[in-house]
Amino acid sequence: MQRRHLLALIPAAALACQVAPARAQTGPQPKLPMEKLVIVGRDNRRHEFNVEMALSGEQQMTGLMFRPSVAPNEGMLFDWGAPRESAMWMRNTITSLDMVFIAADGRIHRIAERTVPQSLATISSNGPVRATLELAAGTAERLGLRVGDRVEQRIFGTAR
Repeated sequence: MQRRHLLALIPAAALACQVAPARAQTGPQPKLPMEKLVIVGRDNRRHEFNVEMALSGEQQMTGLMFRPSVAPNEGMLFDWGAPRESAMWMRNTITSLDMVFIAADGRIHRIAERTVPQSLATISSNGPVRATLELAAGTAERLGLRVGDRVEQRIFGTAR
C-alpha cells in the first residue's frame, strides 16, 4: 500500500520539476516601433537617426541584448517617462555601444562611449535624465557629439 502511494507521487513530483521559473531572455527581442531622432551639434550640424522606442518595462529590460550589431544611423531610445537616475548595464549585450543620457529639456547630459560587451558594471547617468539613447560604439566620437548638444524628438517636445 505504501509503495502505491509513493508511485502515485512520482508523476506529481516530475510535473513540479518541469515548471520553470520566469522565462530567461535567450535571444533578441523583435524590432520595436521606430521614430526619427535628430541630434544637433554645437556647429548646428544635424545628425539624423531612426531609433527603436523602448517604452515598456519589458522592452527596456531587454533593450539591445543579443543584437549582433547596430546600424550607424539607428539606435534605441529608452523613455523613462519622467526625469530619473538612469543606470544601465551590458548583460547579454554582445556589441559595444555608446550611451547618451538626455535631460528632460532634450540636452545631452552625459555620454558613455564604447561600453564593454557583456559587462555587469553599472553605467550611470550621473543625474536625472528623461531618456537614454543607445547607439553603435564610436558614433559619439565619429559625429563629435558633446554634452550640451540638443536632441530633437517628440518625447522632449522638440521634434520638427
